[in-house]
Amino acid sequence: MHNLVIDIGNTYSKLAVFNHKELVHYQRLKELDELNLTSLIEEYQIQNASVSTVNKEVSELSAFLKTKVNYIPFTTAIKAGIQNNYETLATLGLDRWAKVIAAHCLYPGENCLMIDAGTCITYDVHTAANEYFGGSISLGVNMRFEALNYYTGRLPLVNWDKDEAIPNGTNTNNAIKNGVLQGIVNEIEGFIALENKKNKALRVMITGGDGDFLNKQLKNSIFATQISYDQYLVLKGLNEVITL
Repeated sequence: MHNLVIDIGNTYSKLAVFNHKELVHYQRLKELDELNLTSLIEEYQIQNASVSTVNKEVSELSAFLKTKVNYIPFTTAIKAGIQNNYETLATLGLDRWAKVIAAHCLYPGENCLMIDAGTCITYDVHTAANEYFGGSISLGVNMRFEALNYYTGRLPLVNWDKDEAIPNGTNTNNAIKNGVLQGIVNEIEGFIALENKKNKALRVMITGGDGDFLNKQLKNSIFATQISYDQYLVLKGLNEVITL
């Protein structure tokens, strides 16, 4: 059984095909294209599909998918065996809920902290007791660079290469890079330390477009043994809903 899952973010759309629970295809696109989707559906003989989106209307996409496959709407009303204590389900991001479901299904009986480093950085905890109480939303890497440029008179908008190390602040450009990037690393370490006090044997999962960079920065931290990187976490959560 092949499933197609789509995660529409603020910047990119991510598509994955699963054979049951095995990931067999992955794409990251700026724009979704019906021709591309049709080709994918035919190539893998897709039977089921589901979509998560952060802020876009998906009525046209869902209508298209319904003509091709068994379309399963993804909403925060899907419990999946989790006690959801979030006060405003209507405003809970579907991508955040998909990560919680992924943690619940992939690591049952464990305390999990999911850190998604995309346009924003989100922090969400799924407890070993299968409960979710919400989390935190913070500025993402590029948003911080842009804010420093926008809200000041003289600070430039710097270009950031994810493959470079965090520089020392020996000039203005590097001072901005150091402040933003080291600040985020310190923020993440602070969140992990806080959750370690609340939850025993905490598993930390980093995902998102900037997740690989941040994972590398944390490899030498005191929390290294707790941390793993999984760029497909949202997609896995969507697929778990299909296979429930």
